[in-house]
Amino acid sequence: MFAHRLVRLIEEHADKLSEGLIRKVRSSEACSELVSLVPENELKHRAFEIYHNVTEWLLMKTESEIEERYIGLGARRAHQEVPYSQMLYALQATKEHLWEFLRQEGLLEPSELIGEIELLYSLERFFDRAAYFAAVGYEGARAREVAHALTAH
Repeated sequence: MFAHRLVRLIEEHADKLSEGLIRKVRSSEACSELVSLVPENELKHRAFEIYHNVTEWLLMKTESEIEERYIGLGARRAHQEVPYSQMLYALQATKEHLWEFLRQEGLLEPSELIGEIELLYSLERFFDRAAYFAAVGYEGARAREVAHALTAH
């Protein structure tokens, strides 16, 4: 199946993809605080983890596992004081960078439309849920910080 070949290609090029994404995020003004507040090795690890384990994220992880991971990510970014918009931008850039890679590799041809649609659906669903759960984690952490600050005074 074509979708399987695409996923395998993504995983095989996880290093190249994550390095390119880090360059893109580092050079974007939309992520200026993110790159100054989050250690570079953490950014690289997150990017590599997504690209290298795309089969696992798309086919094997349950929604509750995605929820747990991205609530944790959202909370971590909140504690690091990363602006919410920059966290979401980085998630979206991860997805966009992947599509750019697939287009450059010439793999998104009309003759393979059925496999593309299946992969598109799975990727969109994953990234949309990741963004949502990261936002939930972020907002939860912020609410707890505000509550703690109010009770401390």
